[in-house]
Amino acid sequence: MPGMAGMAGMAGMAGVPATAGASATSPGDGLAAEQDGYRLDSPTVSLPAGRAVRYPFTITGPDGRPVTAFAAVQTERLHFYAIRSDLTGYQHLHPAMAADGSWTADLAPLDPGSWRLYASFTPETGPRKGREFVLSRTVAVPGTATTVPLPAAAGSTTVDGYTVTVQGDARAGTAFPLTATVGKDGRPVTDLQPYLASYAHLSAFHENDQALAHLHPITPVDGDHGGPTLTFYALLGRPGNWRVHLQFRTDGHLHTAALTLHVT
Repeated sequence: MPGMAGMAGMAGMAGVPATAGASATSPGDGLAAEQDGYRLDSPTVSLPAGRAVRYPFTITGPDGRPVTAFAAVQTERLHFYAIRSDLTGYQHLHPAMAADGSWTADLAPLDPGSWRLYASFTPETGPRKGREFVLSRTVAVPGTATTVPLPAAAGSTTVDGYTVTVQGDARAGTAFPLTATVGKDGRPVTDLQPYLASYAHLSAFHENDQALAHLHPITPVDGDHGGPTLTFYALLGRPGNWRVHLQFRTDGHLHTAALTLHVT
């Protein structure tokens, strides 16, 4: 089945990073708060619904102290994601770190329900220097939660007048190429602008457990001339439905196209 899944090695997956020829990494599935001595810590277990909120957190290392040295990955020292348990409400942020190693993520209003918050980072020093980690914690947002059914799997979607079409044979455990094509008003889009040092950012969440996967296309960057087709590679370790978010920039505006893909 066609699918969009150019994602890095998470949830038992491995993919080709944004720079062709680079080695793949396996940061884990993003479902644990601690891995190899690195821990995502926060005093916050509940957040209010319906208004913008701040989520404070730290990343501690094997010595128990806050990590303050992070490598820039796709131009950022830390990527932060939020998703509700029904895979709605996607947010992708780049919070700022204080000198003491504390972080604050400024979240848009959250609907009631259970949310998982992820931090993706690469220590620049320490015993795991240069290794990517993805850690997460859950928070409760009080109120009456209305579950939104996962949309059916589809090979295309529209956002802000753009049509995103994907092609690829998504099979668990098998490396496969995938292409995403962007069009508008029936014409190919060729003015994609760099976003996070690439022409797109892709993240996906597994329907059953919210395992996270992400990657950038291997398509080389050449100014504001990206598109219409972007190439990804992926190795997905588990079958099932994934909710995919492809972010791309045009004319200074960031667009997020979402669709469901089924991995056989």
